[in-house]
Amino acid sequence: MGGLRQKKYQSGEGTRYVTRKTALKLLQLSLKNFRTLCILKGIYPREPRHRKKAQQGATGIKTLYYKKDIQFLMHEPMIWKLREMKIFAKKVKRARALRDFRLMKRIVRNHPKLTLDHIVKERYPTFIDAIRDLDDCLTLCFLFSTFPSIRHVPRDQSALCRRLTVEFLHWVIAARALRKVFISIKGYYYQAEIKGQIVTWIVPHHFSFEPQAREEVDFKVMSTFVDFYTIVLGFVNFRLYQSFNLIYPPKFQGFSDCEKELVDERQYVSERIAALNVPLVQTQTGEEAEPEVEIDEFPACTDDPEKLEKARLEMERIKNLKTLFNGCKFYLNREVPREPLVFIIRCFGGEVSWNRLLFVGASFDENDDTITHQIVDRPNVQKVPHPRPITRQFHKYTLKLTLYICTTGSTVTKQFYVQPQWVFDCVNARQLLPMNKYFLGATLPPHLSPFVDETKDHYVPPEEKAMRDPKAASEASGDEGLSEDSDDDKEEDDEEAEVVDESETSDEDSAGDVEMKDDDPIEVEVKKNNPGDREKKRLEKKKSMSVTVGTVTKENPQENARLAKQEYRLREKMIPRKYHKLYKSMMKGRMERSKEAWLLRKKRRLNDEEKKMKQKAERKQKLSAAVASV
Repeated sequence: MGGLRQKKYQSGEGTRYVTRKTALKLLQLSLKNFRTLCILKGIYPREPRHRKKAQQGATGIKTLYYKKDIQFLMHEPMIWKLREMKIFAKKVKRARALRDFRLMKRIVRNHPKLTLDHIVKERYPTFIDAIRDLDDCLTLCFLFSTFPSIRHVPRDQSALCRRLTVEFLHWVIAARALRKVFISIKGYYYQAEIKGQIVTWIVPHHFSFEPQAREEVDFKVMSTFVDFYTIVLGFVNFRLYQSFNLIYPPKFQGFSDCEKELVDERQYVSERIAALNVPLVQTQTGEEAEPEVEIDEFPACTDDPEKLEKARLEMERIKNLKTLFNGCKFYLNREVPREPLVFIIRCFGGEVSWNRLLFVGASFDENDDTITHQIVDRPNVQKVPHPRPITRQFHKYTLKLTLYICTTGSTVTKQFYVQPQWVFDCVNARQLLPMNKYFLGATLPPHLSPFVDETKDHYVPPEEKAMRDPKAASEASGDEGLSEDSDDDKEEDDEEAEVVDESETSDEDSAGDVEMKDDDPIEVEVKKNNPGDREKKRLEKKKSMSVTVGTVTKENPQENARLAKQEYRLREKMIPRKYHKLYKSMMKGRMERSKEAWLLRKKRRLNDEEKKMKQKAERKQKLSAAVASV
């Protein structure tokens, strides 16, 4: 007898997934607690390959989870803590209904606390794993640090995010781990290198919070993520401070996260920026700070010396980047965004200050003679505070460059008025850029994003090409002016080459003619005088060197394109069947990127043409005005 026949949906996709309703019954939790548990444990819905089989023939679209994930949640001890909190809420509600306030106070005093330390250790068994997953953690914590006390977002949570983010920024300043910065509509993009891992996060622009007219964002779900991320960031900050022999938690003068101080948001922001301008205190006892990583030097007989050379050059660039603003003192005017500039300048060894009458935490005044740069973001300077300014006229446009010449003994210092973008562009270029394009009132160059993958096909603007390879850009500009001369030289070279070819062919033809004449008296005399094999070899070699007229074959470009297309299709057919969908998605992404690059090139071309037309119109107007005045 054969075995029992297996019923439908008892194997494969039908047994691998469970619906959310089934999961709630298995765990005996409410939907709110189930969502909290899934967020904290890192479990999320899955998309099956065959939805009808996964749903056991049910129609519609349901939320599905892996069955093994739900079985994993059944052994989580936090489920009992959630049940205790549910019972606690019921007891408090009953005591309030009976107006037994003494019992209610006793119950509230013994309320259960939910700890997430064991979940953090479970999800991140090593410190490097936590750093790899730090991007979303930092972005969400910086976002919540700007929120006031609103519904579903308690005030102590926002205050905790503020404190943890300020501590992390202080460690980045102390370690000088910042690598890239970028300004966008969303906020300020930062990228740091921590323990060899690249961490990128966004800090939103500081605006006053506007309440939502409709609850489009579920702040309760986001607040659950923040509860977990604050524990992770606290662990990470402690380990980072400990590795650099710094006191944790750090103590900042004039900085407090008390609820009374949070009423005035502007005052709190000024205190937070003032805290960034204070150096951290190191511990007197404990382990030494971690030394800087150095590349080992291997002998030249290694397999790939080019990679070692690239790594060595990259380490030298990073070492120079860490001391980019050493010896520079910056003074920030009141219209400048202070928090990103203070963070960036201090990350690269510079000193920064501002008006002490407007904001707290200033380290020096505007009258300090050692100030090298003033960051200004206004159209012009109407009042110059220094008694001896010098103004210069620049070519093609008038630009006021105020140079403060302060003589202190035998030293002379200069102050430059530059716009804030100069600081960001210097960091991305890893060098101090020329300041003539960033002076007060100048039209700023485009702010290019450093977060571009050079390996993928994308649109590269000409400014970025010039930044990557300034020599090529200068050569291209020089070639435009010398195009006519180069064309003339090419024509002359072609004519000389033709003359040389004709002379060579004539000589060779004459040599061939001499060879073909058998009755030449000179050749007969040579043969008679030297009848040896040596002369025969010489004559044979001379015959083999004769020039023969070749035939020119013209290639058909259409036929070549057809053959190339045919070969490409044959290569596509050789792809295994299981990789067809992956290949199609890759080709679709490539087509979308190429289309986007084409649209950007077209947009740039139209913009350049519009600028040229405007310049021509302005020149005509100036010329007509000059003629009319004459």
